[in-house]
Amino acid sequence: GGMGASQLVFLPSSQFYIVENNLEAVGRQLLFLSLALESPEKMGLQEKSEMFLELLGNSLIRSPTAAYLQEKSDLFIRYVTDPDFQQCHLGAVDLSALKFKERDQLESIFRFWRNPDPQAFPIARLWDLRVRQYLGTRYDARRGVCDWDLTMKLHERGARAINGREFSRWRDTGVAFELREGVYHIPNKTLASGRLLRHGELVPARGYWGDIGTGPYLPFGIESEEPSLLKTVNGIPAKVGVPLWGAGPSRRGMIWRGERIAACPGPVLIHFLPLGCTARLPCKNQYHQRFHLLFFSCR
Repeated sequence: GGMGASQLVFLPSSQFYIVENNLEAVGRQLLFLSLALESPEKMGLQEKSEMFLELLGNSLIRSPTAAYLQEKSDLFIRYVTDPDFQQCHLGAVDLSALKFKERDQLESIFRFWRNPDPQAFPIARLWDLRVRQYLGTRYDARRGVCDWDLTMKLHERGARAINGREFSRWRDTGVAFELREGVYHIPNKTLASGRLLRHGELVPARGYWGDIGTGPYLPFGIESEEPSLLKTVNGIPAKVGVPLWGAGPSRRGMIWRGERIAACPGPVLIHFLPLGCTARLPCKNQYHQRFHLLFFSCR
């Protein structure tokens, strides 16, 4: 589990450089940053935290979350097509290094997110196809495979806070977090991504090509500063994994409380670099001895 937002301490002029291998991930990073930086007047900490988890790890989202995503998609289209507008409204983020082609592709992604047609991303069918692809001949025994994966791949490696019922629901439907009373029925288009498939020749296809094995619980759902949340009864977590992260930001989460780092590029500046540029970074003088810490995702 990574460091929660409540534990982060920013030094003066902290600068972050983000490199992804696909533009959908860049879009999601921008979405999560914008959500984190919403002012407390617009969105309270609890609602913000829950919406983050919903967009992060649910194949299906509630109507209010879908409305928020549409609103942000409109804004992001302005961001990638009008740099002055973006700097005025989200100055803590620097998109200037992105190539023109990448900006155009990001605009297409945000237009796709904005599309209200649920059939544009039929996630229930795509999820089942992904599960069938992952399990192969074990598909008919998927309940037992799910239990084995949870025990051997997660519980035995220390992630005992992940609840079996919760994990099974995610493996079946792609819905990891049910945080509020409500209907989860609108496809989460931020989980869509493109891939080249071979049908005689390479053809681009948009679908769900993400994780189907371990779930989105590891970064935010297995550790806590509150020992009571980690208690087990007969080896079974007494509470599901979701509150472990939800309990964190209430202490001193500067970003998640929306304190004023959004409007001006002051103490924190977040740079998005072009896709796959890591091999070239050592050759650029501007990055020589610049980094104090490197973080690599496990994807």
